Amino acid sequence: MKESAVQKKIIDYLHSVGAWTVKTIQCNKAGVPDILCCYKGKFVALEVKRDMYAKMNETSELQQRTIKQIIAAGGVAGVVTCVTEVKELLDGL
Repeated sequence: MKESAVQKKIIDYLHSVGAWTVKTIQCNKAGVPDILCCYKGKFVALEVKRDMYAKMNETSELQQRTIKQIIAAGGVAGVVTCVTEVKELLDGL
């Protein structure tokens, strides 16, 4: 499945649970995750990869550093490959 198709499924799910979302396309800051949302008052950032293999091997150092900075600032962030992983990430909120 293409990464864009995975992103659409994730965004559809986020909308279904009442999250405000934005899909980043290009921004003035490199390393920003693919999907940003606010869910239950929490800032959530999701870097979407096609599959587990891609998840482990295609996340750049800059993306990893950005995810760590978001978490350090009190947000929730992670690398996901499907809606199930998004649900797991949000279940802790």
